Amino acid sequence: MKIYDISQEVFSCAVYPGDPRPERQTVYSTGAGDLYNLTSFAMCAHNGTHVDAPFHFLQNGKTVDQMDLTCFVGDCFVARHEGHVTAGDAKEILKNAGGAERILIGGKATVTAEAAEVFAAGGIKLLGNEGQTVGPEDAPMQVHLILLGAGIALLEGIVLEDVPEGRYFLSAAPLNLSGADGAPCRAYLIDREER
Repeated sequence: MKIYDISQEVFSCAVYPGDPRPERQTVYSTGAGDLYNLTSFAMCAHNGTHVDAPFHFLQNGKTVDQMDLTCFVGDCFVARHEGHVTAGDAKEILKNAGGAERILIGGKATVTAEAAEVFAAGGIKLLGNEGQTVGPEDAPMQVHLILLGAGIALLEGIVLEDVPEGRYFLSAAPLNLSGADGAPCRAYLIDREER
C-alpha cells in the first residue's frame, strides 16, 4: 500500500488571484522562554488544497458543513490531461474511470463548460484538479454553476505530479466550517494496487 499526499503546504500554497494569502503568527515559543509553542493562523477558505461548496456560487446552495462526506471519501480515478478538457475528453475520462464516482485531473487542465456538462450528466460525486479553480481562471463562474448545480463537490489545488493515472482510494474531507462556501482539506490517495 502506498499513500500519496496530494495537498499543498498551507503557508507556501498557491492562491487564486485577489484572494488573501495565509498568514502565520507565533503566539508562544519555547525558544523565547515560553512553556510551549503555539501557532495562530488566518487564511481564505479557498487557499491551497480546498473544497468548493455549492454556496460558493449558489445563494441557496449547501455550505461546506452541510455536504455529505461520501463525496470526499471513496474510490476515485486519476486522469492526466493538458490544456482544455473538451466534452470528448470528459467522455473518455469517464469511460476510463470505470464507474469511479470521484475524478481527479492531473496536469495543467482547464475544464470547459461542455466538459462540465458531460461530468454533470455522468453522475459523479466529486471533480478535482491541480489548478486553484476548476474552470477558466478569468471566467470560472459558468463551469462552477454547472458542476455545483449538479451537486458535484469540487476539490481544487491538489498536487498530482507524482501520481500515475489509475484508480485509488481518496480521502479529502474538508474542515467542518459552519456556513462556509468552502474549506481547506488534507487530501491524500491510497494506492492499493501494485503498479
